[in-house]
Amino acid sequence: MKKIAMIVAMFIILVTGSVYAQEFTLTSGDLKGQLTETQVFAGFGCNGKNISPSLKWMDAPKETKSFAFTVYDPDAPTGSGWWHWLIFNISSDINELKTDAGNPQKGLAPKGSIQSVTDYGKPGFGGACPPEGDKPHRYIFTVYALDVANLDLDEKASPAMVGFMLNQHAIAKASLIAYYGR
Repeated sequence: MKKIAMIVAMFIILVTGSVYAQEFTLTSGDLKGQLTETQVFAGFGCNGKNISPSLKWMDAPKETKSFAFTVYDPDAPTGSGWWHWLIFNISSDINELKTDAGNPQKGLAPKGSIQSVTDYGKPGFGGACPPEGDKPHRYIFTVYALDVANLDLDEKASPAMVGFMLNQHAIAKASLIAYYGR
């Protein structure tokens, strides 16, 4: 009887722990499933405002030493997609990026973070700009919880190099997908 009671108690503890366990989550007050003119690129034939959205994450793993963030369009007709934003070396005590943090000139990104070159050829957020008449593209916003305090990269690092380092050091990630077509 004692053995059965102990097994039942262990089961209850395991189930209760699972019910209350939190998952690493990314949210945005600016994104509602579809990108708007605010997040559309200003150039390449697009006339948007090129403002990065506000982003918030919660329940990162306890062993997180820093965060990184990317925006990627896998539907770009390049054969390799399109990197719209790469920002890394975000301190583990930060849990949000403010609206327009992707504009390096405004200084809204977290102190010590680095925004590296995108497929537009410069650092910072580059908004959506799919070809006219193409199907709506997916824009994947991803926050990475990393096992290192800093990536040994600078603002000239290519998206491929940043992606490689992120995949080497990611302990968790959370994503949102928004769509845009024109």
